[in-house]
Amino acid sequence: MTALAQRTGAANLGQGFPDEDGPEWIREAAVRAIRDGANQYPPGRGIPALRAAIAAHQRRRYGIELDPGTEVLVTAGATEAITAAVLALAGPGDEVATIEPFYDSHAASIALAGATHTTIPLIPREGGFRLDSAALDAVIGERTRLIIVNTPHNPTGTVLEARELEAIADAARRAGAVVVTDEVYEHLTFDGLAHTPIATLPGMAERTITISSAGKTFSLTGWKVGWATGPAELIEAMLAVKQFLTYSGGAPFQPAIARALADGDADIEALRGSLAHRRDLLLDGLRAAGFDAVRPGGTYFVCADASPFLSTEMPDGAAFARALPELAGVACVPISAFCREGSPTAAALAPWVRFTFVKDEATIRTAIERLRVLASAG
Repeated sequence: MTALAQRTGAANLGQGFPDEDGPEWIREAAVRAIRDGANQYPPGRGIPALRAAIAAHQRRRYGIELDPGTEVLVTAGATEAITAAVLALAGPGDEVATIEPFYDSHAASIALAGATHTTIPLIPREGGFRLDSAALDAVIGERTRLIIVNTPHNPTGTVLEARELEAIADAARRAGAVVVTDEVYEHLTFDGLAHTPIATLPGMAERTITISSAGKTFSLTGWKVGWATGPAELIEAMLAVKQFLTYSGGAPFQPAIARALADGDADIEALRGSLAHRRDLLLDGLRAAGFDAVRPGGTYFVCADASPFLSTEMPDGAAFARALPELAGVACVPISAFCREGSPTAAALAPWVRFTFVKDEATIRTAIERLRVLASAG
């Protein structure tokens, strides 16, 4: 969709990457690290300062106690952490469950491991998307090796509620499954909602790998500095896989992110406030254009039902997304792209599309102005 947006000159509300770089003081810390000689391989587990900063962040934010030496692993973004966890812990004959819709790397890592991908739907309801608890009980069984939990959730913007997390935890304990979390949007929540790591629930610390990154928190997605935390034996298994993925990387970025985790709370608050404003701006514009749009509790994204604009020639969200750059000069992504092909969830969400509000305000206002053509056509 980004390539289509570039080709047509559309306002790109499809791919979720920031238009603006992260805080200058964090970037300058990386420049200083380069000048100070942080240009060779860092340790495979990550530099001690960053591992200590990650452990301190988890303690300060969530009350999670970690040994930086054995229970923290620095990775090339959250994507590598998820892939390393799945490759280390699942294989042929195992089942790996995800929420559906799911971020595409979750499905790819399961396929690479040769495991079977099962899914637990999020259902659009009044006020947002909620976990299908009946499907959860039906999907998680004796063959379930891993449950991948993504909250705040891409693409729907859902922040899982306590009862939903507790249901997942109960299912994991019954099945003896390990939970792998994707928490990259942990700090980007709105309307007073708070992110709760599932590792904080009773009996879950010993069976949870918690994954996050600096990319979304500090608008530095290209630095690819992520991490995984959890029981030493699970981290050790991931390290054995990571050794032959990237081994290590991001040498000058790691000390900069160590400082950001310690001193960047004000920057996080500023980003959250700015994103909340842009979210509301986009929501108002989509609704004015005729979409039924869901107010997200977190992330970069708004999901919208494009049913009012569908037709025989444009029968679903995928066709709508392909046509929208020419029709209105705006790019979005169909939600079906985040579902298993032919699944009931893909069918239920076939009319839905995702827009991002992480772009600058001028781009969002341009998109809103262009989308008015849809309202006038209706």
